[in-house]
Amino acid sequence: MPSEKAKKQITKMPETTQKAQEQKRRQEVYKQLVAERKPKPPYLRNFLVAFVTGGAICLIGQVVLGIFMRRGMDINAASAPTLAVMILLGIALTAFGVYDEFAEFAGAGAAVPITGFANTIAASAIDFKHEGWVLGMGAKMFIIAGPVIVYGILSGVFAAFIKFITRL
Repeated sequence: MPSEKAKKQITKMPETTQKAQEQKRRQEVYKQLVAERKPKPPYLRNFLVAFVTGGAICLIGQVVLGIFMRRGMDINAASAPTLAVMILLGIALTAFGVYDEFAEFAGAGAAVPITGFANTIAASAIDFKHEGWVLGMGAKMFIIAGPVIVYGILSGVFAAFIKFITRL
């Protein structure tokens, strides 16, 4: 014969189960309501804007490359100063506060090219300028640049290893 305490627990079980089922139903209704009212991002517009703006940045880089090549450099010699000009352009636009607004509009189109990387490093250096040149700007900008440099070097080593193996 069950004790008095066990009888109370047995009689509460259906009530507890009913509350749990009601709470579960409310959660499902809420999830459905959120799914219906959640704004749909304009994927096509975002894709087109990123494509056009990223292409425009690359077009500017191609024009700069052409300028260096017209001055008598071959493509290998002209690529390094072209990268330097594009990085300088990204840093200057970040310093004047233009690149952040441009990136807000362009999305991934502004983040992917080398100017986006320059923007990221310059923005973190500007943000921590008040902490000093070494511990502020110097240290904080490499928080972002460090992983990119490491993965770049590792990717290069991995690619060279694959090329070495396939050459044998």
